[in-house]
Amino acid sequence: QVQLVESGGGLVQAGWSLRLSCTASGSAFIGYAVGWYRQAPGKQRELVAAITSSSSKNYADSVKGRFNSSRDNAKKTVNLQMNSLKPEETGVYYCAADLYMTVMKSSPRYWGQGTQVTVSS
Repeated sequence: QVQLVESGGGLVQAGWSLRLSCTASGSAFIGYAVGWYRQAPGKQRELVAAITSSSSKNYADSVKGRFNSSRDNAKKTVNLQMNSLKPEETGVYYCAADLYMTVMKSSPRYWGQGTQVTVSS
């Protein structure tokens, strides 16, 4: 079992930055990939970034060059640095963990509770 808790959301202006953190419990975490997903109002949840257990990374085209994911397996944390935020990136951000392909297919087993990010124009 893996439990995940997100933190770091908030209200920022367009162009500002936020750093989200995902803290895990459970020894299996270090072997799992972690995805960051965004649920915008009225829209389907989408995968924004993913990081494998060995820190290989994937990003949605819309955030490449602005978002950066990192992980510290010793601390069981994964971070998402979000720069130059846009109003359309407002939503609830979730971290989730599982095997890599499951994360990439947006069907991981383990989810955090989500953290709200609001970007004002």
